[in-house]
Amino acid sequence: MTFQGWLLILVFTALLVAITKPFGMGLFAILEGRRTWLHPVLGPVERGFYALSGIDPNAEQSWSRFGIHMLLFNAAGLFLTYAILRLQFYLPLNPLGFAGLAPHLAWNTAVSFATNTNWQSYSGETTMSQFSQMVGLTIHNFTSAATGIALAFAFIRGFARREASGLGNFWADVTRVTLYLLLPACLVYAVVLLAAGVPQTFTGSVVATTLEGAKQTIVLGPVASQEAIKMVGTNGGGIFNGNSAHPFENPSALVNLLQMLSIFSIGAGLTWCFGKAVGNTRQGWAIFSAMLALFLAGTAITYAAESAGNPIHHALGIAGGNMEGKEVRFGIAASSLFAVVTTDASCGAVNAMHDSFTALGGMIPLFNIQLGEIIFGGVGAGLYGMLLFVILAVFVAGLMVGRTPEYVGKKIDGREVKLAVLAIAVLPLIILGFTGLAAVSKDGLAGLANQGPHGFSEMLYAFTSAVGNNGSAFAGLTASTPFYDGLLGVAMWLGRFFVIVPMLAIAGSLAAKRIVPASAGSFPTTGPLWVALLIGVILILGGLTFLPSLALGPIADHIAMIHGQTF
Repeated sequence: MTFQGWLLILVFTALLVAITKPFGMGLFAILEGRRTWLHPVLGPVERGFYALSGIDPNAEQSWSRFGIHMLLFNAAGLFLTYAILRLQFYLPLNPLGFAGLAPHLAWNTAVSFATNTNWQSYSGETTMSQFSQMVGLTIHNFTSAATGIALAFAFIRGFARREASGLGNFWADVTRVTLYLLLPACLVYAVVLLAAGVPQTFTGSVVATTLEGAKQTIVLGPVASQEAIKMVGTNGGGIFNGNSAHPFENPSALVNLLQMLSIFSIGAGLTWCFGKAVGNTRQGWAIFSAMLALFLAGTAITYAAESAGNPIHHALGIAGGNMEGKEVRFGIAASSLFAVVTTDASCGAVNAMHDSFTALGGMIPLFNIQLGEIIFGGVGAGLYGMLLFVILAVFVAGLMVGRTPEYVGKKIDGREVKLAVLAIAVLPLIILGFTGLAAVSKDGLAGLANQGPHGFSEMLYAFTSAVGNNGSAFAGLTASTPFYDGLLGVAMWLGRFFVIVPMLAIAGSLAAKRIVPASAGSFPTTGPLWVALLIGVILILGGLTFLPSLALGPIADHIAMIHGQTF
């Protein structure tokens, strides 16, 4: 570890703290439907959309109606993208003449982008036309991100409202988030990326002459526009197979820093937005503090493990940290930080290959996803995932003080606790169940590039990433097969929506309750004791659930490395 490495981590942390409130203020204005400085320009567009679609933005929806409309919207987008990918050869903006995708790959990709996962079982520059990238995939980057934020808004209203039957209007929330947040932010961000050297063109490719005199075809495309929403919307799917390790997607250290900040920006801002909505911003900062502590702990462990290097290399006389699979432009510190950021959030963009990390260095990104990516998390999903753990933590606190648990003035009853347990338990059940299926299946084992613990880690990471809607991978796994494309697609859909439905049910239940004033017996939920309790509940539940699988995978891999064994 170096002084420069820790300085990067500290600068990133300071910038993150600085942007949290400004982003939170913007999100709160959208949550409340308030007029913003963009309304004179975009207000007519919003009203025109409602007029054409016959939507009344002021019509409140119950939690079930909100959820049904959300599911139908995302299902329609999935089928549209599937059709585009299958018919790619016949559609415009296909300068390289790419054929349509195979059914299993089209299914996997359509589900992946509809669920904000962006798992890619293909190489973008050799598979996708520009039309497929922009219409089939990039539009999903906006709609899936807007869906996540709309769901977070619904959960926030559940805590903030009193004796209400509605959680807002899904269509109004998605429209406002897209018009007043995602589109303007990505327009500015894309211009910044363009100025920093990221290409934006409809030219399919250029031919360059190398230093040896050979001809090389370099694929281009509308990279800057897709890169912006890829990061702001915590999507993660890149035009190029190298993702954010590719110099066209991530050309410099400054752009690398901006990308990491943009991944966390909305997730962090939603914590302040939550506190403002419930009438106490300290509540939001308490959640932010728990997220920040978990983020810094994970970063420290990953950076330390990668800086320590590989014991097998050291035994061969190769000193230094682990640079395998990392860009020399970024080095160990920036690669470790990026890996933690992208797996704390449900982004999945990578600037280094996680499969090449040390066993312990790769375990932290894996564990981050297994926790449900609640450490700032995906746009919207991070906050509502964390609030599910908050409900369990206040239940534990209520047992400690001998009172009915309550949070921000709302009593937490057995129904909310049961639904929170259900929402949290869905993820490990699907992850471990599907990993076990792959581990005993001939088709599942055929995709492994390694044997033993590391091979198991590759499978475990794949299903963890799919169910957690992250999209990053241990790249040693060959997942572009009917078995993995099909099963991972199912895992992505279940991991996204089997958490959302019980969460919305909790929101509807809480919204109908009255506010209970705090009393002397209330457990405080803003101080260090609360933050420590919340972190403890998260780690204990995560550790008890996933420790056996981690022991079979990265922990066993680490022990083998110490003894000089490779798989």
